[in-house]
Amino acid sequence: MAPTAQALRTTRKDLLAQLAQDRVYDIAVVGGGATGLGVALDAAARGFSVVLLESHDFAKGTSSRATKLVHGGVRYLAQGNISLVREALHERTTLLRNAPHLAQPLAFVVPSYHWWEAPFYGIGLTLYDLLAGKAGLGKTRFLGVDATAQALPTVRRAGLKGGVRYWDGQFNDARLALALARTAATRGALLVNYCAATGLLYEDGKISGLQAQDSITGQSYSVRSRCVVNAAGVWVDSLREMDSDAHSASGGRAIQPMVAPSQGVHMVVDRSFLDSDQALMVPKTSDGRVLFAVPWLGKVILGTTDTPRHDLAREPLAFAEEVDFILSESARYLSRAPTRADIKSIWVGLRPLVKPQDDDGESTKALSREHTVITSRSGLVTVTGGKWTTYRAMAEDVLEQCAEKGLIERRPAGQTEDLRLVGADVAAGFSHVSVSQTEGLHSYGGEAAQVKALPGADVVLTQGLTEAMVRFAARYEYAVTVEDMLARRSRLLFLDARLALQWAPRVAAILQEETGLDPKAAEFAQLTAQYLQVP
Repeated sequence: MAPTAQALRTTRKDLLAQLAQDRVYDIAVVGGGATGLGVALDAAARGFSVVLLESHDFAKGTSSRATKLVHGGVRYLAQGNISLVREALHERTTLLRNAPHLAQPLAFVVPSYHWWEAPFYGIGLTLYDLLAGKAGLGKTRFLGVDATAQALPTVRRAGLKGGVRYWDGQFNDARLALALARTAATRGALLVNYCAATGLLYEDGKISGLQAQDSITGQSYSVRSRCVVNAAGVWVDSLREMDSDAHSASGGRAIQPMVAPSQGVHMVVDRSFLDSDQALMVPKTSDGRVLFAVPWLGKVILGTTDTPRHDLAREPLAFAEEVDFILSESARYLSRAPTRADIKSIWVGLRPLVKPQDDDGESTKALSREHTVITSRSGLVTVTGGKWTTYRAMAEDVLEQCAEKGLIERRPAGQTEDLRLVGADVAAGFSHVSVSQTEGLHSYGGEAAQVKALPGADVVLTQGLTEAMVRFAARYEYAVTVEDMLARRSRLLFLDARLALQWAPRVAAILQEETGLDPKAAEFAQLTAQYLQVP
């Protein structure tokens, strides 16, 4: 069944008052991205008491900067990693079922310009269908030249031999993260954004909680917990270093960094460059990478890259060579190639690629899903790596490790398998929302009526964004700043940065009226400049 129909208020004063209470939680989670929120929801669904702290906003980092795909991992077939593909396909179906208002099936077309490409990719994609079985979203089909051009009206016709169409999923990553947070709250979890973990608490050499600081008021808190899960994505090594430093005087050794960050660049252009509800996918570009042109919320996402980085910038910028790569490869497949001047917004996500861990005294469990869970001598459980599609399976693995180490009691897994997220329509099944649609009430699912009941429901600001949506975000969706609203509750910053900047003052006024807090409008103007900075 879906969670409670009436949305829970997220007044910041109330959240901090709960955080200040003298209690011991079963589990404290650090990090409000896909992994941390998945752990919090799974733990709360099993009846554990849970607190989650996020230093910035939920999904502020990597988890709002994905390519928006829910996929089984076609490329893993070539590696022979069948178990990973099966698991991801299962989780794809689970996600689409539990959040049909935020995730939908999407057709992908692989155009062929050499005689061997269609049969080569078609065989692999047919195997993909067989692995999906009843969980398949649509049958892989070979397309002739005309059918390929009909599916992708702007594909380059010169030399086109045909194509292959297969199915995967698409989703709204930031709003899914928010749905996870709010669903966990309906199960009793306390989630606080803009509250950073600044230290660890110990009793008899074992972790017993966290020190935290609210970044808005500066107030410090001691949060006691039987188990601490470090799910801070590319930033997990920071908390691991705190743990290591606390034991250095007693013979502890310096940690080996777990994460080798890699960045993925995405550029957004007008829908006219693709003009289709189906995505274009190139499995092997001139340098062996994958290229997507994906319709999303009325625009088209072009990407992505995979470039090593040596820093952990909160707002990483694209490199000129990455932009050159995406534009030049797009020109090989689109009849009208976008240029730098056509880019509406450009954004970068850091992927937490996991380094191999030598034996340094930690209990290491490298799992079969591209993610890693380790437990330190003091009991700090760290998880990083993985991908959005398998967030739920990752959460189950984390809780299994916590139970295995005796940090929590073992309780039955599978509690989130059929747990509908906030806003899900129980009777809907897979949503039929078109990927060409701009933002609007469809993203709220069963909560649309509550949004429409708020003041300003008939005042449209831009592209499906109303004043009522801003008020709903402030009252029920943890929104504090203009960036919270226009980057993640609405995706306007990611879709059209100039338009987001235009409406920022009005959004700031509504937020301040609702929360009484500084909506950080000046900081948003500076951030917008970065989303428009095309090297």
